[in-house]
Amino acid sequence: MIQPAISLQNFRMVFPRPKQTPFTAIEDLSLDIAPGQVFGLLGPNGSGKTTTVNALCGLIRPTGGRLSVLGLDVTRQLTSVRKVLGVVPQETALYNDLTAAENLHFHARFYQVPGGERKQRMAEVLELVGLTARQHDRVGTYSGGMQRRLALARALLTAPQVVILDEPTLGVDVQSRAALWERIRQIAREGRTVLLTTNYMEEAQALADDIAILDRGKLIARGTSAELRGGAGQYVEIEADLSPAQLIALQELDGVAALLGTPPSIRLNLKDGTGTFQTILAYLNAQQITPRALSLRQPDLNDVFIELTGRALRD
Repeated sequence: MIQPAISLQNFRMVFPRPKQTPFTAIEDLSLDIAPGQVFGLLGPNGSGKTTTVNALCGLIRPTGGRLSVLGLDVTRQLTSVRKVLGVVPQETALYNDLTAAENLHFHARFYQVPGGERKQRMAEVLELVGLTARQHDRVGTYSGGMQRRLALARALLTAPQVVILDEPTLGVDVQSRAALWERIRQIAREGRTVLLTTNYMEEAQALADDIAILDRGKLIARGTSAELRGGAGQYVEIEADLSPAQLIALQELDGVAALLGTPPSIRLNLKDGTGTFQTILAYLNAQQITPRALSLRQPDLNDVFIELTGRALRD
């Protein structure tokens, strides 16, 4: 049996609150992440993603359960865990008054990268993230995207076998995001394991080999992007002027699971695809309704996420 790169068994995290009921951030979470893959950890704000990352990094001690990285117990063998783990947190925490090279050199010395290997490793990670030409510029002159790339380079300096990326493209522009995506793919091609937390569904769909969705500290779905999308079913989007009676009739058609929205823009979730779509077309024709827009769609990961976690805003 192949040893998981990351394993969480019955992980529980409860935070005490003065004069209040303790807050349960994670409730009985069990996950095994296979080596050599990009694993996407998704969830709304407050779902427990960052809490999970912080526990894996040893920043907080689990209330219960066992967490391990490459078989090393995070609670009892934290020093060993940190030798095989690279982390890019949400906050880049770079020294703006230093150059990129100086930031990397400081990090390499702090984490005891052997002196004879520092120069080569720095050159390799700068090349990987496309910052070789800007390595002697102060980090304070970098764009947000460049700083995120430098934070990734810093995490890779110790040649970690497991890399945790907590919202790695948060707040960066489209071009920088595309560049970071390519670097993440390259890390995975090298055989390393990447745990990626993100609120961008297109990012998870583009990068993750396997995905887990958390909500309110619990695992609510697990699978590949195709598996998650396939389980959600197709839907029809209609833009037309419809009466209340017509809306009721559409909702009661065989094969329609639910009607969402209000005219003129509605969505019909289907129990099956093509057959029900033809039934909807036949009804619209019989009612002499000419939609301004009509389409049969396969749900993307964003549709699945909204369906599972709800549409209400989270703090």
